[in-house]
Amino acid sequence: MTKNKNNQAIWGSRIKANTSTLFQKVGSSLDIDKRLYKEDIAGSIAHVEMLFKQKIISFKIKNKIIYGLNKIEKEISNNKFEFNKKYEDIHMNIENRLFQIIGEEAGYVHLARSRNDQVITDLKIWVKSATKEINSTINEVIKNTLNLAEKNVKTVMPGFTHLKNAQAVSFAHYLMAYVEMFNRDKKRFLNNLDNLNENPLGVVALTGTSFNIDRNYTSKKLGFRKPTNNSIDTVSDRDFVLDFLYCVSVCSMHISRIVEDLIIWNSDGYKLINLSDKIVTGSSVMPQKKNPDLLEYLRGKSGTTYGNLFSMLTILKGLPLSYFKDLQDDKEIIFKSNDVLIDSLKIFIEVLKNISSNKYKMLELTEQGYITATDLADYLVKNHSMSFRLAYRKTAEIVNFAEKKKKRLNELTLEELKKIEPKLTNNVLKVFDLENSVNSKISYGGTSFANIKKMIVKYRKQK
Repeated sequence: MTKNKNNQAIWGSRIKANTSTLFQKVGSSLDIDKRLYKEDIAGSIAHVEMLFKQKIISFKIKNKIIYGLNKIEKEISNNKFEFNKKYEDIHMNIENRLFQIIGEEAGYVHLARSRNDQVITDLKIWVKSATKEINSTINEVIKNTLNLAEKNVKTVMPGFTHLKNAQAVSFAHYLMAYVEMFNRDKKRFLNNLDNLNENPLGVVALTGTSFNIDRNYTSKKLGFRKPTNNSIDTVSDRDFVLDFLYCVSVCSMHISRIVEDLIIWNSDGYKLINLSDKIVTGSSVMPQKKNPDLLEYLRGKSGTTYGNLFSMLTILKGLPLSYFKDLQDDKEIIFKSNDVLIDSLKIFIEVLKNISSNKYKMLELTEQGYITATDLADYLVKNHSMSFRLAYRKTAEIVNFAEKKKKRLNELTLEELKKIEPKLTNNVLKVFDLENSVNSKISYGGTSFANIKKMIVKYRKQK
């Protein structure tokens, strides 16, 4: 086994004094970026294949390097690789081990390349993979939301504005609103994939290189659409990190919003849904309690992802071009946000599998608050040639009358209704039927049962 002659950091020929222990501790990113070992090795293999293709290195050197890199990947995958913080990061740890395996030919692996373009290449490849995993998990969220919606198409509940009863809706329609949100999340992540699909490899430290490299070749090898256009911008660019963190934050916010609804609906004041014992916890002092801790956990995690986004924005806001050590934190930030979101999505899938609607309580609450008043106003417009504003005023009079009599709208008699609007006939009474109210909303995107069923079928076909 051949060792790197100096067995020291690569810049040891220039920096003579040993790095202080404290600086080694804060300067090392190995504990974070060793997660990128597969991406780093894939980028290095593509790079040396390109160097050989361009006749910059020999066939023998290329093969020795690739052999060594493949061996290193197996060692890391099998937990047989000895990481050393002395070499700062995953890139230099791999390079040092390559020297040990193949000797001085390992020195060619960094030809026409810098850690500046190397790390961005690794991170972009990782973001691509992470995005695919996130969208796959969002698909599972949508699938389970559709399953719950399908069971509740005819479950009538109040639709709220300002947390006050507004109009009757299907519980399934409410759930389908979140399907729309999660579908937008998927599109947002896919848009980011398209934006970052430019290959940084080959811009080197910040100026490019005098070697006759082929960046189109490495782009194709690594699955990028094309090379980046400007070497300085490339090494300083972390827009793709911000975009990813923003996507994660918005998706976390959507999870937070729906669990807030579920927390409210599960409260003793509402009792609209039931939570399985699998997703609640007890109290250390109150034996009767079943607390929605898991939902509260998910709601809280949106703060973590927001914080990571703002951390990265703050790091970037005052940085001149091009590369600075400040950027080292990008990996820890992006990994944390990714892990929080993946965990949150998986937990939310379990939540969806373990909630059920309290149909009786939903219907009972829907009968409060004169929730069919808008239906009455629409009826007056359609059947008695009124403008909507006149119909609105007539309906408000009827609501005031019912409130004074301490009656619901469906408890008013035709005679009582005719005192306010003499033109009314017996047909008006069906307007106050809650299921009829829901099912009458036939406009595209409305809450009618037929609309909901079509939307469920539509999203079941999507992947």
